Amino acid sequence: MKRDMVCIICPNSCEMTVIYDDSTLEVEGNKCSRGKDFAIKEIRNPMRSICSTVKTVFEELPRISVKTDGEVPLNMIFEVMDEINKVVVDRILSTGDIVLENVLGLNVNVVLTADMKYLIKGEFGVG
Repeated sequence: MKRDMVCIICPNSCEMTVIYDDSTLEVEGNKCSRGKDFAIKEIRNPMRSICSTVKTVFEELPRISVKTDGEVPLNMIFEVMDEINKVVVDRILSTGDIVLENVLGLNVNVVLTADMKYLIKGEFGVG
């Protein structure tokens, strides 16, 4: 099989071609070893970070942004999103606080990317 891809690891954005089968994998077009490592990982076990939002109980802030603190297997993104969509934050949290620990046993947490006390008006925030 043959697959063309662009490396996203460094600013070079190398255009690479990966030729592979069950036993061999050859990378062409990479300018550094990081590009080759990226291509191999992308073919053998593609991983992604997820950015999303979760619900809250606060009328002034019905949703708040979150992200995974590591990468999850590409083929599990929808399962992870199903778990993220079940979360409802019911207390004031800060940036980096965990809202979903060890999602699906992947050793990856879902963490807040905004500080709620600055976003909610009144008792907890400004305004």
